[in-house]
Amino acid sequence: MGCCCDEDDGDIFRQLINSNFSSSSSSTATTTATTVISPMNSHFSALSSTDILLLIFQNLPIPDLARASCVCRLWNSVASQREMLTRAFVAPWKLNHVIGDPLSGSFWRDNSIAKFAISHRISRGDTVASLAVKYAVQVMDIKRLNNMISDHGIYSRERLLIPISNPDILINRTCFIELDVYAKREVAVLYPNDVPDTRTAYVSNRISSEESNKKVVDFLKRSMHVDNETAQYYWSVSNGDPRAAFAEFSADLNWDRQAGHS
Repeated sequence: MGCCCDEDDGDIFRQLINSNFSSSSSSTATTTATTVISPMNSHFSALSSTDILLLIFQNLPIPDLARASCVCRLWNSVASQREMLTRAFVAPWKLNHVIGDPLSGSFWRDNSIAKFAISHRISRGDTVASLAVKYAVQVMDIKRLNNMISDHGIYSRERLLIPISNPDILINRTCFIELDVYAKREVAVLYPNDVPDTRTAYVSNRISSEESNKKVVDFLKRSMHVDNETAQYYWSVSNGDPRAAFAEFSADLNWDRQAGHS
């Protein structure tokens, strides 16, 4: 999880001021100025203790954990621990576990219901409409998630990702972080009985190594005609979605051109 906070250090530190020392008078405010709780303040060394930070951060939701990672290097090192990120990611949905490592650190910044999907293995007689009825979701939502233009796209695939409409489905479940070749983004996938279907080819697309990350970055570098660092940047801000990386790059390119003509 990178440092993605929009607030400056002053905003964060002000939220940590002990309300018992607040005062309406300017003279009192001056007297109590040294009571600001900050990792930069030697009077409150507790916030520089890794053990105490672990106890505090383990109770933070994803957005607050991201903000905490922006305060200083120590806070970032604690807030970026895999165990910490996983706990914050699964807590709202009461998931049991998350398996797999995302290509992009930004994957952890969002744990909305749209981040999850059910893996459905295509069988004879399946249609998009029948699956929509079975899982109580909209036909267009299935098509949008799987990048399908028409219903006929189902016949060339081994599985479909089904969006989740009822969050109770996530309770006590295990999800697997995968980069789906059709959805073209990283998804937290649920399988029947929490056991991946090893008979299908898409299992090989599960995110598990830096080699996969390098292949995607190399592809973006060649397609955008940029250096490796630039490709890595757009990949990191795209939340694991190559199309979003291209869109962000194109938007920046257009802005540069317009600025140059102004």
